[in-house]
Amino acid sequence: MSDFDPVRIGVVSVSDRASSGTYADQGIPALQDWLGRALRNPIEWHTRLIPDERETIAQSLRALVDDEHCDLVLTTGGTGPAPRDVTPEATLDVAVREMPGFGEQMRQISLRFVPTAILSRQVAVIRGRALIINLPGQPKSIAETLQGLPEQGATGIFAAVPYCIDLIGGPYLETDEAVCKAFRPKSAVRPPRSAT
Repeated sequence: MSDFDPVRIGVVSVSDRASSGTYADQGIPALQDWLGRALRNPIEWHTRLIPDERETIAQSLRALVDDEHCDLVLTTGGTGPAPRDVTPEATLDVAVREMPGFGEQMRQISLRFVPTAILSRQVAVIRGRALIINLPGQPKSIAETLQGLPEQGATGIFAAVPYCIDLIGGPYLETDEAVCKAFRPKSAVRPPRSAT
């Protein structure tokens, strides 16, 4: 039993080749590893490994939010300019509201490494009481965009995720500050609790 609120997290890896078994998926394990270290909450995982098909992606996102009641859904893959990269379009298909700051910050972080970061089209949206965020496809880039580059003064996007989920009516997410320090206004911070 934990003193921390349980959270349901959907993790979607979008890849024609990984979903067909051509190679092993790296996106889902990378996301589960980072989130498992960053969050102190008990996590109920809901995973999907699917091809780059717009309607399949949209159906998966709807199912994770509407049927599985996920509080947070993270996708990886399919955000570039290639014809088969349709994850952002599918994400916007299921959106109630857009949250453009997440994509803007992810591109800022990635631009510190490669000029082609401007080709990335990640979006973040709200559907119901869930936040859906498109992440890069490479495990190293996933960790960099979530955690940020503190030594370079670049804040990772996950620092804003817990407060966003507070505002849309989700569970109170608590992070391990050694991995990622969540930011909330003082009025929104609960007293610290210890895991039991």
